[in-house]
Amino acid sequence: MLKGLTKVALTAALLAGSAMTAAAQDFTIRATANSNENDEDYDGLVVFKNHVENASNGRIAVELFIGTQLCSGGAECLQGVSDGSIDVFVTTSGGAAGIFPYVQVLDLPYLMSDDRVAEHVLSGDFTRTMRNMALEDSGDTIRIMTIGNTGGWRNFANTQRRVTQPSDLEGLKIRTVVADLPQELVKVLGASPTPISWPELFTSIQTGVVDGSKNGITDIMGMKFPDAGLKYLTLDGHAYMGAIWVMNNAKFMDMPEDLRRVVVDGFSALQQATFASPKRKSIQAYEDFVAGGGDLYVPTPEEKAAFRDAAAPVFDWFQANVDGGPEIFEALMKAVAEAEADLAAEYEADLN
Repeated sequence: MLKGLTKVALTAALLAGSAMTAAAQDFTIRATANSNENDEDYDGLVVFKNHVENASNGRIAVELFIGTQLCSGGAECLQGVSDGSIDVFVTTSGGAAGIFPYVQVLDLPYLMSDDRVAEHVLSGDFTRTMRNMALEDSGDTIRIMTIGNTGGWRNFANTQRRVTQPSDLEGLKIRTVVADLPQELVKVLGASPTPISWPELFTSIQTGVVDGSKNGITDIMGMKFPDAGLKYLTLDGHAYMGAIWVMNNAKFMDMPEDLRRVVVDGFSALQQATFASPKRKSIQAYEDFVAGGGDLYVPTPEEKAAFRDAAAPVFDWFQANVDGGPEIFEALMKAVAEAEADLAAEYEADLN
């Protein structure tokens, strides 16, 4: 861990260069991510640290803790943010669903069609709606600052056969997280959801406890799942892998407005870094997957529409069974419609 901390500090120092001043630090932000230095979350934190320390003229110091030094999982880390022992943390929807069940809206399948739509949605009022809900439910202690990306898009991968239509998933045991919505999705598509912890997934694939998973290509290759027998990957892109960045609300609100602006801008820079990082890393990951004998399949628009039609019951299930589901679902659908309209106008202007 000390070695990791040294590397983090060195990276940030090199980025900062001579721009830092000797001004006294008025605030210190302790930020953690349960990941490693090859992860998009780390890339985002380095950008955040560099921006905030420079733009604040040294008045804010950002300390990075990568891994499990401060906390070891979503619930524990979010409790740390709530009680103020941790200032900034990044969680997936699965990690936060036990406290904020409606964040599972990010796992609803086939609603955001591509990166441009997803990035438009997550940069606007949809995130503010989720922020207000989380503030109310946490007693004004946990503030959602932004939603970035951690690993690209979730796709179906398995050890048994190429999947080109929903019926190809029937009978397969697909690993999910413990959260309800991913399990419901797998069930409506005819497969068997099998909750398995992330550290146990390689062995579970290798021994046949599960036949497949729902992951992005960088996670698949980073964890060497092909070595465990994972061979078939279908780029159905059923969910954008959102990363929810939260901050202790009291720490944020205790800052003067000019420094709150710096922090907000820092999270905007972090978001852009996490949007870009998976795109770059996935290039080599896809090449390595195919070079190792992997079967990579891209569904046609008609095939992708069939997946969405088959998954449609999940939308009703979410609104009926998840606290805050109808409100956040409406916010997402409105944001997607606005994003698609804005992008259509941009295409019209740029293509003609």
